[in-house]
Amino acid sequence: MKDKVYSVTFGGIGGQGVLKASELCSWAALYAGYHVKKSEVHGMSQRGGSVESHVRFGRRVYSPLVPAGGADVLLCFHQEEHPRLLAFLKKEGLDLTGYVDKAAALVANPRGLNTCLVGVLSARLPIREECWMQAIETVFKGKGVDENKKVFLDGRRLGQS
Repeated sequence: MKDKVYSVTFGGIGGQGVLKASELCSWAALYAGYHVKKSEVHGMSQRGGSVESHVRFGRRVYSPLVPAGGADVLLCFHQEEHPRLLAFLKKEGLDLTGYVDKAAALVANPRGLNTCLVGVLSARLPIREECWMQAIETVFKGKGVDENKKVFLDGRRLGQS
């Protein structure tokens, strides 16, 4: 249903890969044929400060910002950021933050946690798996592509269960 605009809010702290995760989602939606807008908000991200990113995609999207109460999905990588970001989630929206510990148990390298969580997210969005694979190839540009595809697929299976 490409007429619907999907809104996803990502959040966490600097160094967790929040911006990389939103980039993956944006590319996958673009490859699936959606119009995509993305916005990033980061303060002292290099020092472990708050980071958030908004991704919106659909047939036509006019604003990259997800309004309060407007996110279909919230994916927060850090528990301390969760209460602040929860305000973005729609009443009937999907909070995937509960998957963080499960995904962390799946990945051997903690740097892959964000990609694993994007895999969880992918199971809940109307974007074909091959579009996500193409996004991984684009975003990682040959560096760690195979490892990221593996942890993505592990996360996707987790999100489908």
